[in-house]
Amino acid sequence: MSEEGSAPKWSAWRDVPRVVLHRPHLRKTATIALVVGTILFAINQLDVVVGGRADAVVWVKVGVTYLVPFCVSNAGVLVASRAST
Repeated sequence: MSEEGSAPKWSAWRDVPRVVLHRPHLRKTATIALVVGTILFAINQLDVVVGGRADAVVWVKVGVTYLVPFCVSNAGVLVASRAST
């Protein structure tokens, strides 16, 4: 059976961790977060970091810069994997 054919479905919120932590899903969402987050980091914060002006607030923003595309891509996985009721 293919990787995608065995992908878990969800119908209750308690099933969500099983879906988003499914290795093929997690690999894809992490890759998306890394690529998109890096592009956004370069656009929004790179000059501050390279200039040595990064403080704690900037590093929190950097973290959020990677967290947002990770959450958005997981939302897409959840929309696509919802079990029909």
